[in-house]
Amino acid sequence: MPRKDRLDARGLAALLAISALLALNQIVVKLVNAGLQPVFFAGLRSLIAVLSVLCWMRFRGISPRIPRDALPAALAMGLAFAGEFLCLFIALDLTTVVRAAILFYTMPFWFSLLAHFFLPGERLTRVKALGLVFSFAGTAWAILDKGSAATGQASFTGDICAVAGAFGWALTAFLARGSAMARQRPETQLFWMVLVSGPILVAVAPFFGPLVRELQPLHIWGLLFQAVVVVTGGFVAWLWVLSVYPASTVASFSFLTPVIGMFLGWLLLGEPIGPGILGAAVLVAGGIILINRRRPLPDN
Repeated sequence: MPRKDRLDARGLAALLAISALLALNQIVVKLVNAGLQPVFFAGLRSLIAVLSVLCWMRFRGISPRIPRDALPAALAMGLAFAGEFLCLFIALDLTTVVRAAILFYTMPFWFSLLAHFFLPGERLTRVKALGLVFSFAGTAWAILDKGSAATGQASFTGDICAVAGAFGWALTAFLARGSAMARQRPETQLFWMVLVSGPILVAVAPFFGPLVRELQPLHIWGLLFQAVVVVTGGFVAWLWVLSVYPASTVASFSFLTPVIGMFLGWLLLGEPIGPGILGAAVLVAGGIILINRRRPLPDN
């Protein structure tokens, strides 16, 4: 599909659906972490997703093979993907979904910095720079705010892991746009991401504690939902919109997911949402909107 310079109805519908799915994804991760150690869980998810994505590609007649010169970029994407979810799954084990949602979805902040220096046509303007300041201030506020500690789970280590996961996500998106893998289909990109990340995550998992906790059938279903629906469906869709629509526009929709995630964390898990977290969310969302604000067209 040819690239477009602005969002249309199809892209809007896809981004709204992806935002809702990724918000639900964090609730599922939080629940499954009770039965499986987070890093082991992330590795198993990638390994199962290898088969799921490959079946989808075979059904669509898409080859997983890539040119030899794209192999280093594919390995780098897989490594970034592994780091992203190692950090996110640990974050969701240590802190609340509400806090992790805000911090993980600072991804556009990090992506904008990478794009400014390394992607043509993505340089920061004064307005975007102001947006970065707002997003950074919101991130700092969320990390420093411990007002919910008495009624909810708050962890400095968990918060830092969520931010590190956000940078891993930004690096993955950057490689998907600015490396040799940009010429590959979204399904091919995702196949190599899970193919590389799965063995890495499973190999390092024993360093993070016992692999199995109090495993129940619900946790198995959650793992399969993650591998088949979230990874194969949600991530392929996200990579597709990233390949078709402007990167900054796609990234700007990321602020919807933490809003939905905060609501689901409060509704389904009873997690508190204090004034500090709300203030941090407003700053991060406002910053992301400024980062991705379209330039006004000059008058003729």
